[in-house]
Amino acid sequence: MPELIPLHADQAPAVLAFELANRAYFAAAVTDRGDDYFDRFADGYDALLAEQEAGVCAFYVLVAEDGEVLGRFNLYDLEDGTARLGYRVAERVAGRGVATATVRELCRTASVTHGLRTLRAAASHDNAASQKVLAKAEFVPVGPAAPADLGGRPGTWYQRILRPRANG
Repeated sequence: MPELIPLHADQAPAVLAFELANRAYFAAAVTDRGDDYFDRFADGYDALLAEQEAGVCAFYVLVAEDGEVLGRFNLYDLEDGTARLGYRVAERVAGRGVATATVRELCRTASVTHGLRTLRAAASHDNAASQKVLAKAEFVPVGPAAPADLGGRPGTWYQRILRPRANG
């Protein structure tokens, strides 16, 4: 059973392998990261870890039992009880409910672990799969997302109000 775990330094090779194996698949729905991303992967990965350490962002990976990364699920700009959600899953597990189940789990984690009350996510108009994931995970459309928010593609912002974390 896949497990959602915080990003850590030892996962860099598995994350890079995930990104490379799924590059063309991702580029069909979201803007391609570009060759520079892969050429400078180690520097970018270290920057993510530093942002996570500073509490600005929280990065997670969905990992199979064999250590293969099946997805990335990220909380960006944690501030005043809110954050932006971003995610991507491997092509080989797409369409099986993996993204929806993991987004739901991350919503619980966002509330309990990070004390967040609201999550926002943007999906482009041509990314029907992401729109379905967000709807099934109880996100509601709240307004247009500018192309600048989505790598040049127009879309919609979605929002979910999280249940308050339990005391103690």
